Formats: sequence, structure tokens, C-alpha cells
Amino acid sequence: MKKQPDVTKKALALHKKLQGKIRVVPAAPVRNRDDLSLVYTPGVAAVATKVAHDPAAARQFTGKGRMVAVVSDGSAVLGLGNIGPLGALPVMEGKAAIFKAFADVDAVPIVLDTQDPEEIIVTVRRIAPGFGGINLEDIAAPHCFEIERRLIEALDIPVMHDDQHGTAIVVLAGLINALKVVGKRMATARIVITGAGAAGTAIAKLIHLAGASDVTVLDSKGIICAERMDLTDHKKELAAFTKCMAPGGLREALIGADVLIGVSGPGLATAADIRLMAPKPIVFAMANPVPEIMPEEAKKGGAAVIATGRSDYPNQINNSLAFPGVFRGALDRGVTRITDDMKLKAAYAIAKLVPKPTPAKIVPDMFDKRVAKAVAKVVR
Repeated sequence: MKKQPDVTKKALALHKKLQGKIRVVPAAPVRNRDDLSLVYTPGVAAVATKVAHDPAAARQFTGKGRMVAVVSDGSAVLGLGNIGPLGALPVMEGKAAIFKAFADVDAVPIVLDTQDPEEIIVTVRRIAPGFGGINLEDIAAPHCFEIERRLIEALDIPVMHDDQHGTAIVVLAGLINALKVVGKRMATARIVITGAGAAGTAIAKLIHLAGASDVTVLDSKGIICAERMDLTDHKKELAAFTKCMAPGGLREALIGADVLIGVSGPGLATAADIRLMAPKPIVFAMANPVPEIMPEEAKKGGAAVIATGRSDYPNQINNSLAFPGVFRGALDRGVTRITDDMKLKAAYAIAKLVPKPTPAKIVPDMFDKRVAKAVAKVVR
């Protein structure tokens, strides 16, 4: 592993200097009375009247058509867990900065001082008129599923929980190319997912839609099987289309598996576990900052393709390859709902940008300017 600079100290110093990563800058100059009369009184009255009489005009005459709310309750932040709204704020600011830098989407970080699903739903519904999209972020399972579902039903703007769907899109993109590298097929590959929270659930659903027919999912208690009496509603849904060869844990699930996708926690697998897998195994160890298995250990076990969520190894699987382009496309085309078909097409569009994948290159670089455009193009 390359020696990295002390990111912690540098990040703290940068944030203290900046006092936040987001700024509000007027799009029109306000230099004199004439400017003021146009952007504010008296000229703004005509615009306000027009929008009041024709709500659809808000997309052309206000920031609604280019603005996304990045909303979190701080209950499941990065690898930090439930650190509350203020703890979540720097992350939401970072998300907003990525929206702007990668897809020229204006985004506002909003952290809520509640973790009650009903209060979150009501609050987001109340603020929604000012936005063209809602990006839900770092909200813990299982509440995130209900919150997203009900907001999608209630609002006429796109709502997406990025921990679920952004992750699933990029994982599928990487998996498409990783399978090409090892000469295997989605339809016949045995795929094991460790972690049945927001990300693991969405990944399982999306790769199933993409043609994966042999998927096993594990939570902290082992393989998810319909016979288990402790399953929550979303795990019962998983059990309906995933495979449970027998009760057991990760080692039992990995025997003969082609793919391991980890979205759970650090240090869950060893080289010995990877050796249980089929020849030329694929390992996506996504936990951050410490993955389920370090790449060096996975390589010892014989992994042919290795991906992580980290920036200091090849094949960084990062949501920023997906969410900026998804919302860019949705805003540009007035899309009211992000569909499964859009997610699938986004994954294939990302994968296509690496036409000749290799073990060290299965997804494009996050700073590849083609990515957001390619994703936005398929969101229709």
C-alpha cells in the first residue's frame, strides 16, 4: 500500500479554514439599484405572480429546476454510525460539493434533528417545493426503506436514497466488468453479499434485475433464509428471491462462490475464506475505512479481481460515479421518479466507459468527466 499523507490532520485544517465547504453565490450581479430592481423588488413581483399562477414555471424561473436537497438524520454516517445531525453535516456538505464539481448540480445540505421516520417524512414533504430532487443520505435501515418509499409516493420530484441505489449502481457496473475479466457470466455466477442493510439490500435487488440468479445474502446472524423467524420485512423480501443453501455463516456461503460483495464491516474475511471460493474469485470489500478483507489478504487467497471503497487501491467503487449523473439527468429532463430501468442503464453506461477491463481497472476514475454525462444521458 502506498504511503498516504496524514489526511486526518489536513482535512481538519482545511475545514477549519473554510468553515464549511458550501457557499451561496448569486447567479446575477447585485451592483446597483437597477440590478436590485430586477433580482428583488419591484421586478421579482412579476416572477412571483407568474409562478404562483403556473407552478410548473418554477423550474424555469427559480432555482428549483437545478437544486437538490441532501437530507440526513445522521443515523448511519459513513463508517461512523449514529453520530447525529451535526456529525452528519460535514458529510452532507461534501456530498453537495461533489454534486457541483462533478455534474454542476446545486445542492443544499440539510440535517434533521430527529430520527423519527414520520417526522422525517413530514419535514421533507414540507421543504420539497423549493427543490427539484431529494437525495436521502446516511439514514439507517430499516427506516430508510419506509422513508424513501413514502416520499417517492408523496412527491412529484425524484427521491433517491444514495446509500442504497448509488451504491448498487456502481457495484453492478464494477461487477459487469469484473465478470468479463474472469470470463464468467452474471446469469450463472454464485454471488455472496455480506451485509443486509441499505446497501446490501439494494445491491441484491439490482444485480438480480440484471440477471443474477444465484445470490446469497448474509446479515450479522448468518445466511438469510425464509425459515428464520427473526427476519424484518425487508429481509423477508430478500429471502423471497435469494438462495439459502442451508443455515450457516460466511464460510459456508463462500464455498464454491464466484463473487463476494462486502457491505458490512471490517475484518470479516481472511485469505483462507477466499480459498473456499471457486477459481478466479472476485472480491468487492466495500466497508470503509477498513474493508471486510484487505486487498493484500484477498490476493493471498487467490482473488483475481479486488475492489474496495478506498482511494489508495485500484478499483475504487464509489457512489460519486453514480449520483451526480443520476440527478443531473433527472433535473434536465423533468424526471419525477428514478426507476429500476434507469439504475440498470446507469450501471451499464458506467461499465461501458471501460471497454477493455483489467484486474486493476473495472470502473472509470471518479474524475473522468465522461461519467456524469454518460449517466445523465440514460436517465429519461
